[in-house]
Amino acid sequence: MRIASVASALPPYFYSQSELLEALEKMWGEKLFNPRRLVELHRNVQVEGRHLALPLERYKTLASFGARNDAWIESAENLGAQAIAAAAERARIGVNAIDFLLFVSSTGLATPSLDARLIDRLGLRPDVRRLPLFGLGCVAGAAGVARAADLLRGEPRSVAVLLSVELCSLTLQREDLSIANLVASGLFGDGAAAVVVGGDARPNKGPAIRASESVLYSDSRGVMGWRFSEQGFELVLTAQVPDMVRAHLARDVDRFLSKHGLAREDIGRWIAHPGGPKVLDAIGEALELPPAALARSWESLAQVGNLSSASVLLILEQNLLEPPPPGTLGLLFALGPGFCSELVLLEW
Repeated sequence: MRIASVASALPPYFYSQSELLEALEKMWGEKLFNPRRLVELHRNVQVEGRHLALPLERYKTLASFGARNDAWIESAENLGAQAIAAAAERARIGVNAIDFLLFVSSTGLATPSLDARLIDRLGLRPDVRRLPLFGLGCVAGAAGVARAADLLRGEPRSVAVLLSVELCSLTLQREDLSIANLVASGLFGDGAAAVVVGGDARPNKGPAIRASESVLYSDSRGVMGWRFSEQGFELVLTAQVPDMVRAHLARDVDRFLSKHGLAREDIGRWIAHPGGPKVLDAIGEALELPPAALARSWESLAQVGNLSSASVLLILEQNLLEPPPPGTLGLLFALGPGFCSELVLLEW
């Protein structure tokens, strides 16, 4: 299986971090026990600006979870259509060539799911086999690539498309002054990405998906995720995330690579989900990587923030636009609620 193309789609509404901080300070006002803490948290995440699903002033009108979710459906459908159309064009295929459509998100709900809505909108074949996946969080971009490859092993002449849409701004809780929510208000952004994967029997020039592995860590459900209440999505995010990376990632990567006769020194491209500065620091320390190895992840974090499952696909997109020499090995990986990790071995 080969990755034929990747294309991202970002909302047209972009705001600098200072603009967003000013809006949040006005919204929370005197409710903040220590206003300087909010400023420090926004500075510490090292994000320069983010795309939002809606114009900033419209968020004031979304008074309920239902209203926010309706906005999610509308914006997610628009971005999803853009991402799939762009990815198909880059892969030089028509949308009628798509046999499998996988959809991942953890920031909104829809039944029929978004993939079903996009079949009519984009003119996909009515017999496209769909697989909507909810709840994988930040790991879903890497996991979705791996599951697309798993499907195509049984049908090597088929084409699969993975779509990730995450609109994190529509989950922000206006009344929640917890540290987790304050961090989220400075870290997460909105965006989408689509990946076209072709089976072995199709002539694709992109990197081959050589192998993948999923790892779930026991007794770690409380590390990160969502709590669902009358207000909607309430973020669970603890300081344990970097500790989990340091405790598990190097061992998991070494074990995975050794199964294929490889070691870290054989990897030429590290395609890491940019979860945040502390997470990226922990990845670099755990894997003993030089700063340049994670440069694209740091750049993406600064430019658009953490887009949950879509983020690692933006890093993958940059690697396809600036490909390494043939024969280069890459490791695509992300971590998410569970707590878990997903590792995908690529070869150009």
